[in-house]
Amino acid sequence: MHYLIGDLQGCCDAFERLLDEIAFSPSRDHLTVLGDIVNRGPRSLDTVRKLHALGSSAEALLGNHDLHLLAVAHGIRPQHRGDTLADVLADPRRDEWLAWLRQRPLALMDSGWLCVHAGVVPQWDAATTLALAGEVETMLRSADLPAFLAAMYGNQPDRWTDELQGHDRLRLVVNVLTRIRFCTADGTLDFKTKDGTGAAPEGHHPWFDVPGRATAGVPIAFGHWSTLGYTQRQDLLCLDSGCVWGGQLTAMRVDGGRREVHQIQCDQAAVPG
Repeated sequence: MHYLIGDLQGCCDAFERLLDEIAFSPSRDHLTVLGDIVNRGPRSLDTVRKLHALGSSAEALLGNHDLHLLAVAHGIRPQHRGDTLADVLADPRRDEWLAWLRQRPLALMDSGWLCVHAGVVPQWDAATTLALAGEVETMLRSADLPAFLAAMYGNQPDRWTDELQGHDRLRLVVNVLTRIRFCTADGTLDFKTKDGTGAAPEGHHPWFDVPGRATAGVPIAFGHWSTLGYTQRQDLLCLDSGCVWGGQLTAMRVDGGRREVHQIQCDQAAVPG
């Protein structure tokens, strides 16, 4: 049985209860977490440990909070007021956890679903998405990681072109895969609006509603957008149902063409804003 699971964000209690709910067996089942393994919830370290212990029966994408942990650990970014990363950073096995994170993908195919943390721009098809994610993954696993993390943050460039090179190219790929919500028809990203689809800035669409996007018809599963919440359409799954905010943690069984949803109610671990 294959399951896709929404953002955990350090909510290990909820994760463990969800695994019990689906009677997860590492010898029989496989799960993919759609990014944001850590942060804001109370048990970031335990969440990493749990996923790590599941070995090959579990995969997890990197989300923006996971990249933030890497940047903090390398002295590139300060911890934010609401961060809950101290347990990971202080743990004696810290280097092992960070090395494991560096090996996580930013995009993958699972049971026919293109899995990303946030979304894609309209110019990318599935093959392009996986290839560009691979470019970032190669950098994350290289000796050039500190220099990349130092250059990773910023909102420019904000539109994809094939001519982009170097850190500008990789920065935009990261921003698309881990931050996108709204964009224009030409793929220009909006980085400010975090509300639901009704809050789209003028001239913008939710990334999955841009007419003619190259991934139309490709089943895509993502998280990241808690104000959108659990959403299921023919070729779309949003599984961020706001666990850390007191919403639900959602798993979807997807093997064999299934769409079998499991949700548990979560304790509120963080307050928006």
